[in-house]
Amino acid sequence: MDPDTTLVIGMALAVLAIPAIVSAFSDGRTPRVAAITLIAAGGLMVYAISNKEGGYRMQDVPKVIYRVIGDVMG
Repeated sequence: MDPDTTLVIGMALAVLAIPAIVSAFSDGRTPRVAAITLIAAGGLMVYAISNKEGGYRMQDVPKVIYRVIGDVMG
């Protein structure tokens, strides 16, 4: 899989895990599934960064997100 795609999927999973963690803590539950999701997201992002030649710079991330969304849409 393309490192750009894995980076975007990992970031999307991380963003989706945050409300699940907050919800679990507010209900007094242990955020098991959210924690596993967050670990998977971190693994995907580390995989993408390690497989991208030269890595990613912060100013490249928005372009990568738009490129991946464009590839999926078109």
